[in-house]
Amino acid sequence: MKKGQQIMAKTEDVSFGYLLSDVTLLFRKHFDRRAVAFGLTRAQWRATKVLYHREGLRQTELAEFLEMEPIAVGRVIDRLQAAGFVERRPDPKDRRAWRLYVTEQSREVIGGMELIARGLRKDATQGIAHSELEQALAVIGRIKDNLLALEQADDSN
Repeated sequence: MKKGQQIMAKTEDVSFGYLLSDVTLLFRKHFDRRAVAFGLTRAQWRATKVLYHREGLRQTELAEFLEMEPIAVGRVIDRLQAAGFVERRPDPKDRRAWRLYVTEQSREVIGGMELIARGLRKDATQGIAHSELEQALAVIGRIKDNLLALEQADDSN
Protein backbone atom coordinates (compact mmCIF):
# COMPACT_ATOMS: atom_id res chain seq x y z
CA MET A 1 0.00 0.00 0.00
CA LYS A 2 1.33 3.42 -0.93
CA LYS A 3 1.67 6.29 1.46
CA GLY A 4 -1.55 8.27 1.75
CA GLN A 5 -3.80 5.38 0.74
CA GLN A 6 -6.39 4.31 3.21
CA ILE A 7 -7.83 0.87 3.72
CA MET A 8 -11.59 0.88 3.37
CA ALA A 9 -12.99 -0.10 6.74
CA LYS A 10 -15.72 -2.71 6.79
CA THR A 11 -18.59 -2.71 9.27
CA GLU A 12 -17.80 -6.27 10.34
CA ASP A 13 -14.25 -5.21 11.26
CA VAL A 14 -15.49 -2.88 14.00
CA SER A 15 -15.40 -4.68 17.33
CA PHE A 16 -18.18 -3.42 19.59
CA GLY A 17 -19.39 -6.41 21.65
CA TYR A 18 -17.11 -5.74 24.61
CA LEU A 19 -18.05 -2.07 24.61
CA LEU A 20 -21.77 -2.89 24.73
CA SER A 21 -21.11 -5.38 27.51
CA ASP A 22 -19.05 -2.85 29.49
CA VAL A 23 -21.75 -0.18 29.14
CA THR A 24 -24.40 -2.64 30.33
CA LEU A 25 -22.33 -3.75 33.31
CA LEU A 26 -21.53 -0.17 34.33
CA PHE A 27 -25.15 0.89 33.96
CA ARG A 28 -26.27 -2.02 36.15
CA LYS A 29 -23.59 -1.29 38.74
CA HIS A 30 -24.50 2.38 39.06
CA PHE A 31 -28.22 1.69 39.06
CA ASP A 32 -27.90 -0.94 41.79
CA ARG A 33 -25.73 1.42 43.84
CA ARG A 34 -28.31 4.23 43.60
CA ALA A 35 -31.32 1.99 44.15
CA VAL A 36 -29.98 0.22 47.24
CA ALA A 37 -32.13 2.49 49.44
CA PHE A 38 -35.24 0.89 47.94
CA GLY A 39 -33.99 -2.65 48.43
CA LEU A 40 -34.41 -3.57 44.76
CA THR A 41 -31.87 -4.77 42.24
CA ARG A 42 -32.12 -3.66 38.63
CA ALA A 43 -33.65 -7.01 37.61
CA GLN A 44 -36.22 -6.71 40.39
CA TRP A 45 -36.96 -3.13 39.40
CA ARG A 46 -37.53 -4.11 35.76
CA ALA A 47 -39.94 -6.87 36.78
CA THR A 48 -41.78 -4.56 39.17
CA LYS A 49 -42.05 -1.84 36.54
CA VAL A 50 -43.48 -4.22 33.94
CA LEU A 51 -45.98 -5.58 36.46
CA TYR A 52 -46.93 -2.06 37.55
CA HIS A 53 -47.97 -1.30 33.97
CA ARG A 54 -49.33 -4.78 33.18
CA GLU A 55 -50.72 -6.27 36.35
CA GLY A 56 -52.04 -9.79 36.19
CA LEU A 57 -49.36 -11.27 33.94
CA ARG A 58 -48.36 -14.87 34.33
CA GLN A 59 -44.72 -15.57 35.11
CA THR A 60 -44.11 -16.89 31.57
CA GLU A 61 -45.61 -13.71 30.07
CA LEU A 62 -43.42 -11.57 32.32
CA ALA A 63 -40.38 -13.58 31.20
CA GLU A 64 -41.22 -12.77 27.58
CA PHE A 65 -41.51 -9.04 28.34
CA LEU A 66 -38.18 -9.09 30.18
CA GLU A 67 -36.51 -11.36 27.59
CA MET A 68 -35.42 -13.68 30.38
CA GLU A 69 -35.79 -17.38 31.04
CA PRO A 70 -38.92 -18.24 33.08
CA ILE A 71 -36.84 -19.95 35.78
CA ALA A 72 -34.73 -16.80 36.29
CA VAL A 73 -37.87 -14.67 36.45
CA GLY A 74 -39.26 -17.10 39.00
CA ARG A 75 -36.30 -16.42 41.29
CA VAL A 76 -36.76 -12.65 40.86
CA ILE A 77 -40.47 -12.96 41.69
CA ASP A 78 -39.70 -15.16 44.72
CA ARG A 79 -37.43 -12.43 46.11
CA LEU A 80 -39.92 -9.66 45.30
CA GLN A 81 -42.71 -11.60 46.97
CA ALA A 82 -40.59 -12.29 50.06
CA ALA A 83 -39.77 -8.56 50.29
CA GLY A 84 -43.43 -7.58 49.95
CA PHE A 85 -43.27 -5.96 46.50
CA VAL A 86 -45.24 -8.55 44.49
CA GLU A 87 -47.99 -11.00 45.21
CA ARG A 88 -49.09 -14.12 43.39
CA ARG A 89 -52.82 -14.69 43.00
CA PRO A 90 -54.44 -17.81 41.60
CA ASP A 91 -55.43 -17.63 37.96
CA PRO A 92 -59.22 -18.00 37.87
CA LYS A 93 -59.01 -19.76 34.49
CA ASP A 94 -56.17 -22.19 35.33
CA ARG A 95 -55.76 -23.68 38.79
CA ARG A 96 -52.10 -24.51 38.09
CA ALA A 97 -51.14 -20.93 37.21
CA TRP A 98 -50.55 -17.74 39.16
CA ARG A 99 -51.09 -14.12 38.17
CA LEU A 100 -48.64 -11.46 39.39
CA TYR A 101 -49.60 -8.14 40.98
CA VAL A 102 -47.64 -5.33 42.59
CA THR A 103 -48.38 -4.43 46.19
CA GLU A 104 -48.94 -1.04 47.77
CA GLN A 105 -45.28 -1.15 48.83
CA SER A 106 -44.29 -1.30 45.13
CA ARG A 107 -46.58 1.58 44.25
CA GLU A 108 -44.88 3.69 46.92
CA VAL A 109 -41.39 3.22 45.44
CA ILE A 110 -42.19 3.40 41.71
CA GLY A 111 -41.79 7.19 41.56
CA GLY A 112 -38.48 7.15 43.40
CA MET A 113 -37.11 4.38 41.23
CA GLU A 114 -38.16 6.27 38.08
CA LEU A 115 -36.22 9.30 39.34
CA ILE A 116 -33.14 7.15 39.91
CA ALA A 117 -33.39 5.67 36.40
CA ARG A 118 -33.92 9.08 34.84
CA GLY A 119 -30.99 10.57 36.80
CA LEU A 120 -28.67 7.76 35.72
CA ARG A 121 -29.73 8.14 32.08
CA LYS A 122 -29.04 11.88 32.38
CA ASP A 123 -25.59 11.28 33.87
CA ALA A 124 -24.77 8.56 31.33
CA THR A 125 -25.74 10.72 28.34
CA GLN A 126 -24.06 13.92 29.49
CA GLY A 127 -22.57 15.71 26.49
CA ILE A 128 -24.54 13.60 24.00
CA ALA A 129 -27.12 15.32 21.81
CA HIS A 130 -30.62 13.84 21.68
CA SER A 131 -30.23 13.23 17.93
CA GLU A 132 -26.94 11.37 18.51
CA LEU A 133 -28.56 9.15 21.10
CA GLU A 134 -31.54 8.44 18.85
CA GLN A 135 -29.21 7.44 16.03
CA ALA A 136 -27.11 5.22 18.31
CA LEU A 137 -30.21 3.52 19.69
CA ALA A 138 -31.56 2.96 16.18
CA VAL A 139 -28.32 1.26 15.17
CA ILE A 140 -28.23 -0.86 18.33
CA GLY A 141 -31.87 -1.79 17.72
CA ARG A 142 -31.02 -2.96 14.21
CA ILE A 143 -28.10 -5.01 15.55
CA LYS A 144 -30.49 -6.62 18.03
CA ASP A 145 -32.98 -7.35 15.23
CA ASN A 146 -30.22 -8.98 13.16
CA LEU A 147 -29.16 -11.16 16.10
CA LEU A 148 -32.78 -12.13 16.82
CA ALA A 149 -33.19 -13.10 13.16
CA LEU A 150 -30.10 -15.32 13.46
CA GLU A 151 -31.61 -16.93 16.56
CA GLN A 152 -34.88 -17.61 14.74
CA ALA A 153 -32.99 -19.09 11.80
CA ASP A 154 -31.06 -21.34 14.20
CA ASP A 155 -34.29 -22.42 15.90
CA SER A 156 -35.90 -23.36 12.59
CA ASN A 157 -32.98 -25.62 11.60
